[in-house]
Amino acid sequence: MMLKQALLPIMVAAALSACAVGPDYQRPQLDMPQAAANVAPVASDWWRSFEDPVLDAMIDESLRYNRDLVQAAARVEEAAAAAGVARAGLLPQVSASAGSGRSQTSAYSSGGGALLDSRQAGLTASWELDLWGKLRREREAALAEVSASERSLAALRLSLGSQVAKSYFQLASYDAQLASARATLQTREQSLQLRQKRFNGGMTSELELRQAEAEAASARATVPQLAQAVTQTEHALAVLLGRSPRDIAANLGRGKALSALAEPEQIPSGLPSDLLLRRADVAAAEASLIAANARIGVARAAYFPSISLSAGIGSASTALVDLFSGPAQTWNFAANLTAPIFNAGRIAAGVDAANARQKQALAVYEKTVQQAFADTLDAMSAVSTTRATEQAQLQQLAALREALRLARLRYDNGYSSYLDVLDAERGVFQVEQALSSARLARLSAVVSLYAALGGGWQAG
Repeated sequence: MMLKQALLPIMVAAALSACAVGPDYQRPQLDMPQAAANVAPVASDWWRSFEDPVLDAMIDESLRYNRDLVQAAARVEEAAAAAGVARAGLLPQVSASAGSGRSQTSAYSSGGGALLDSRQAGLTASWELDLWGKLRREREAALAEVSASERSLAALRLSLGSQVAKSYFQLASYDAQLASARATLQTREQSLQLRQKRFNGGMTSELELRQAEAEAASARATVPQLAQAVTQTEHALAVLLGRSPRDIAANLGRGKALSALAEPEQIPSGLPSDLLLRRADVAAAEASLIAANARIGVARAAYFPSISLSAGIGSASTALVDLFSGPAQTWNFAANLTAPIFNAGRIAAGVDAANARQKQALAVYEKTVQQAFADTLDAMSAVSTTRATEQAQLQQLAALREALRLARLRYDNGYSSYLDVLDAERGVFQVEQALSSARLARLSAVVSLYAALGGGWQAG
C-alpha cells in the first residue's frame, strides 16, 4: 500500500507528460514569390568549378584554420553541452554521501564530558516531476539552440569560402591591373625617350615632349598605388586563411590569371522553390525562433505548482564496525510541493519578456527570408549584367588597340598630331583597367549566386 502511494505522483506525471504549457511551434506563413522547381542544388565544393588548384587549397586552408570558424565550432560545443544539462533535468538525480565525526558533551550535562562518535553513509535521489512541461520546454529550447549554432556554423563556412574566393579574385584583378600599369609605364618611358631625342634634334616641339613627360609621370604614379593594393589584399587574404602573424607578411601563391579562370557550367538562372531549405542562415534563424517559442512555455510554467520527490537510504552508527549492520539502516521519502501565491507580477513580467523575445526572433526570421530572396535575385541579375559588361569592354578594348595602331601609323607618317596617339594610349590603358574590374565583378557575382543559393548546404 505504501509503495502504491509513493508511486501515485509518478503515475500522475506520466499521464500528464504529453501536455506542456506554452505554444507549440508552427512555421510562420510567408508570402513567397513564384519559383522554379528544377533548379539543381549547388555542390558543397562549388569553388572547384573555377578549376584553380591554388583557390581550392586556399579555401580548404581557411575552413581548417580560420579563427572565426574555430570560435563558431566552440559555440556549437557549448550549445550541445547546455542541451545535455537540460536533458539531465528530466531524469532523477542520485548522489552519495559519507561522513565521520567526533564530539564531546558538556561536563555539566547528562553523561558529562562524554566523547561521541558518529558515522554515516547513504544514497539520496531526487526528481522534479515535469507535470507542466517546463523541463521539456527547456530541453526543446536547448536542442533548437544547438541546431541554430550548427546552422550558423554552416552559414559561416559558406560566407568564409565566399570571402576567400572574392579576395582571391580581387588579388588576381590587382595583379592584372598592376601588370598593365607596368607595361604602360614602360611604353610611355620609351616614348618619352624617343620624344626627347626628337626634341633635341629639332624634329618635334616642346609641347609634345611635355605631353610625353606628363603621361609617363601619370603611369609612374599608378604603379605604386596598385602595388600597395596588392599587398593589402594579400594581408587580408592571409587573415581569412587563419595564418599566423609571422606568416601574414609572406607572399601568397598565385594561380591562374583572372582571364584564364574557367567559366562555371550550369549557373542557376531560376529561383529555387526550396531556397529556404538550402540556406543555412534561414535555418539558423528558424531554429532560434523555435527556441524562443519554447521558452514562452518555460516562463508560463512558473504559474503552476512544482512537485519534487526525494528519497534516501543509508546507515548511521557510532562505531564504524556497526555502520553496515541491519539496525544501523536509515531511510526517508519526501514529496514537496511549492506554488506561487504572490510575487508582485514577476512571473507575468517573465512571460511578457519571453513573448517579446519570440517576436524579436520572428522578425529576424522574416527579415532573413526576405534577404535570402533579395540576395538570390540580385546575384542572378548581377551574373547576367556583369557578363554583358565584360563582353562590351572586350570589344571596346579591341577597337581601341586598333585605333592606337592607326594613330601611331598616322603620326609616324605626319598625318596627325602626337595628341591623337596619347589619347589612344590613354583609352587603351583605362579600358584594360576597367576590363580587369569587369572580370572581377563577373566572378564575384557567380560566387554571390552560389552563396545565395545555399552553397551546398541542405537541411536534414
